[in-house]
Amino acid sequence: MMNFKLIGKALVFMCLSLLFCSCNSNDSIQLLSPDNNYHFSLTTEGKLSYSVNWNGSVIIDKSALGFKLANGTFIPGDVKITKVIKNSVDKTWRPVYGEFSSYTDKYNEVLVQFKGTNLAAENIALRVRAYNEGVAFRYEFNQPEELEVLSELTEFTFPNDPFVWVSLMAQSSIDKQKLSDVSKICDRPLLAELSDSVYAALGEANLVDFARMKFEKDSTVSNKLRASLSMEQDKKSNKAHFVSIPGNGYFSPWRFIMAGQSPSEILQNNYLLLNLSEPNKIEDTSWIKPGKVIREVTLTTKGGIACVDFAEKHNLQYVEFDAGWYGNEYDDASDATTVTVDPNRSPGPLDLKYVINYAKEKGIDVILYVNRRALEKQLDEVLPLLKSWGVAGVKYGFVNVGPQKWTTWLHDAVRKAAEHGLMVDIHDEYRPTGYSRTYPNLMTQEGIRGDEESAPNDMVINTLFTRMIAGAGDQTNCYFSERVSAKMGSHVSQMAKTICIYSPWQFLYWYDRPVGSPTKKGGAGNTEDVIPEIPDLAFFDQVPTVWDETKIIDGYPGEFAVVARKHEDKWYLGAITGTKEMLLNVDLKFLDEGKEYKATVFSHDESLKTVTKVKIQEIEVTGQSEFEYPVLKQNGLAVIFKPVK
Repeated sequence: MMNFKLIGKALVFMCLSLLFCSCNSNDSIQLLSPDNNYHFSLTTEGKLSYSVNWNGSVIIDKSALGFKLANGTFIPGDVKITKVIKNSVDKTWRPVYGEFSSYTDKYNEVLVQFKGTNLAAENIALRVRAYNEGVAFRYEFNQPEELEVLSELTEFTFPNDPFVWVSLMAQSSIDKQKLSDVSKICDRPLLAELSDSVYAALGEANLVDFARMKFEKDSTVSNKLRASLSMEQDKKSNKAHFVSIPGNGYFSPWRFIMAGQSPSEILQNNYLLLNLSEPNKIEDTSWIKPGKVIREVTLTTKGGIACVDFAEKHNLQYVEFDAGWYGNEYDDASDATTVTVDPNRSPGPLDLKYVINYAKEKGIDVILYVNRRALEKQLDEVLPLLKSWGVAGVKYGFVNVGPQKWTTWLHDAVRKAAEHGLMVDIHDEYRPTGYSRTYPNLMTQEGIRGDEESAPNDMVINTLFTRMIAGAGDQTNCYFSERVSAKMGSHVSQMAKTICIYSPWQFLYWYDRPVGSPTKKGGAGNTEDVIPEIPDLAFFDQVPTVWDETKIIDGYPGEFAVVARKHEDKWYLGAITGTKEMLLNVDLKFLDEGKEYKATVFSHDESLKTVTKVKIQEIEVTGQSEFEYPVLKQNGLAVIFKPVK
């Protein structure tokens, strides 16, 4: 094959048309993204390794690839490229719901096949895709038997010692530190600041039936991370497995690298994970409905009816009964096919089936929480039974995650829920990797340091620019709880979160009880007060949970974030401040050209005598209007833009 050197734009375009250019057909491959900004380089010189450039900057320096297998090391060095299959895709697709009404799926791709002295390498290939939003690669196998994996050898070597935002697990704090100072395994996605105008994010997509990846700091190299797999919990079998799928081989999850001039640019492109996942497999999706949820905290019939009435009045779609309706969730003897209220949580009584039927008469659906202890032993019995009761969805509680065994079990449980027409919310450590595209009955998931953790605004902004790269997050938004003003920020910032933190099922009023609920006994949250009927509620009445268009306008972890989203003909703006106050100056050019809007502005006013100190005012604006607002630290702003007809 002819040798190429990248000289000028003409040759860049030539390389683009070829999808790859090679210095030697046996030792290197180059792949460019459609916009030429990403450059992925693969080489077999010395050992199989890769590097990534973006917009002229090195994002990932030379880094190793491969796995260590139980029967030897896979692709350690002596491999040759035997075949390269190229492809290019340019299409759009429409989700059942999302942050956009449609997504662009455009990439250049190579499938690189290898041969080596290690027999395990003969049926192994690497598939690489270069999108305008990022690059990704996965390992593909055509093995007649199961392969046992001891560890993954994939590396991510930065060109310098960047700042990174590190969380040790899904619900821990997210802290900024130098990569060289990282001492423990950290969660994904991982955001890195390589310079003041170059940021990168690392993670995985389409994790369905393999061990979860995290990142482990290389103890010998200050700027290098290694992929760390969560192996089986049974320490006697400390392995994961590549299981051959007849006719299809086996695909590992994708490992992705994204880059941008700002954290906002990376978050704007988070649909890369959806594009890396398989298309929707549910033919009839008419029963899959996003919406707003209120949690019933008293576990009583009276409380359930009060929540249904509140939901009907305030444009919520769901009432969720949390832990305790079938007994102690942590007791293996508790039976999730019965309604047996845990006396430690509530004295009852709870006629759950009556509440479900009452809700249906009002156009409201019910979601039930079931702990993984009951799910693991009763899943095939519980799902059809709850469907027969008229339940719309199930929250899978405290699920096991990490090892391949539990990754496989959990996604199988999502598929089984779909078979019974049930939507799902997964709680605790599970973080999404795009599976909601494939099975959109998976509405949302926790894997987030939410309001249950009393996270202050600066931590929420850290969450937005790291965790939310992965997909929807159940923030368990609370409003009237004392912790809001005491620990977390302001009530207006609670409003802004529902715009900034995307979740098709948006849980609101997490610790709050509507008028008519029992007080002073049982359940979570404040036991004295009920939700007051105040003007603030008009915001939550109106805000949707899914969007036709999204603009991540600006922001920086810990400091501030500004997000605008469109639903039908209205735009919604959320702004959150962290450790610094700011004069918010937003360019309204995202508004539809030629239209006038009435903007309802929800802001914090310390002079007000109300509990929430929310000021509501209306102004008229267009896309050319100047929009300036001072916002205190640990505070926020929420705006609804409605076209003036």
